Amino acid sequence: MSYANKKIAVLGAGESGEAAALLLRDHGAMVTVLDTAEENKLRKKIDALGTSGIRVIAGLAAEHDAQHYDLSVLSPGIDPRAPLVQNLLRKRVAMIGELELAFEMCRCPIVAITGTNGKTTTTQLVEKMLNACGVKTVASGNIGPAFSARVQQSKDLDVMTVEVSSFQLEQIRRFRAHVAVWLNFAADHLDRYASMEEYRAAKLRIFENQTAEDWAVINYRDELPPLAARSLTFSAFTAGGDFDLREGIIFHHGTAVLPMADTHLRGAHNAENLMAALGVGIACGLEIGQMIPPLMEYQALPHRCEFVRTIDGVDYINDSKGTNLDSVEKALLSETRPVVLIAGGKDKGFGYESLTEIVAAHCRAVVTLGEMADRIEALWRDRLPCFNAARSLEKAVELAGQAAQPGDVVLFSPGTSSFDMFQNYADRGKQFRALVQGISNPRESNP
Repeated sequence: MSYANKKIAVLGAGESGEAAALLLRDHGAMVTVLDTAEENKLRKKIDALGTSGIRVIAGLAAEHDAQHYDLSVLSPGIDPRAPLVQNLLRKRVAMIGELELAFEMCRCPIVAITGTNGKTTTTQLVEKMLNACGVKTVASGNIGPAFSARVQQSKDLDVMTVEVSSFQLEQIRRFRAHVAVWLNFAADHLDRYASMEEYRAAKLRIFENQTAEDWAVINYRDELPPLAARSLTFSAFTAGGDFDLREGIIFHHGTAVLPMADTHLRGAHNAENLMAALGVGIACGLEIGQMIPPLMEYQALPHRCEFVRTIDGVDYINDSKGTNLDSVEKALLSETRPVVLIAGGKDKGFGYESLTEIVAAHCRAVVTLGEMADRIEALWRDRLPCFNAARSLEKAVELAGQAAQPGDVVLFSPGTSSFDMFQNYADRGKQFRALVQGISNPRESNP
């Protein structure tokens, strides 16, 4: 499709929206960005985009914009039910998502990775592994930078590796992944979706346009509808897939290929991320042996079961990226020692009942935090000691340190998002890390 001289509205001035706007500008479109944030909060972006010939309409004026457009592009962070979106739909302006826009301009096959948890780690594993094996790729999408910011590099790549969220998949039309990865599925985003079924349906769209020439790398434990693509399966918890985990070793069709102890990753959930990466490599024509060395070298990003420090015999672990209950469960299962869990944050529309038994089995105590602090405390206080830190992370770290004993783990795995108290999960994790680093350790000061 030619965008030259087309009037196009981009909804949202965040990273994805800005990248889409600049991409469309480069293709000759007349671009207007609409964002409901107040103009004073967008001033730097308004000025920067203005120098590129892109107009920005902010605040209520964006919601009530009367202009007609040939097309609109929706940023994934904006709920389709929002007034900003509905204003354009009422005017019958065609709408696609930023993912679809970039796909239309992509000049190489796509590896698309989705799942409730593990997307970013797996995307990075795939990027590192493929490049080390001579398959040229770059990572983009939900991992950042946006797919639209990287897509013009696709003419020089063998494949494009894209982390894909359910939000991004909502607006696809022809988006097709040569290799689609389904890592897992668990409760999340019920503040956006009316039900788990609706959330699952959005994620399943990753397979929608695949053919028998494509590949689906899927978790063997999950029951998925019939798929058109060829499949490769994996599971760290159930035997029967192409890849499985036995006594800490990843097997492929019964042959041991990678001991977890030889990697920098911990936990069965990361074993599944490694299996998924190996599956992608097979789909891209690689041999197992050549993929193992780069996977062994990979080190995880911050805020994902990140070791921070040992204080008086207690290990402090930062899992601020744990923004749903499945991630908390996996973090707890990766620990063999008693845990003092710090949990809670923004209310995303689900409760913590499903974690009760695993928390009771693995935790010495729980410290509750944020919007959900009272609800979580009321749920678990009859099963184990619970301490309420309300809206103070500093207090939470202090209470956890008091409850922990030498040999324990203090695990900061909130189980929900951070926006009640922090800018994002990274801000939350950095603050936790700084608080832990600031604790005086008697063993360090008096050796």
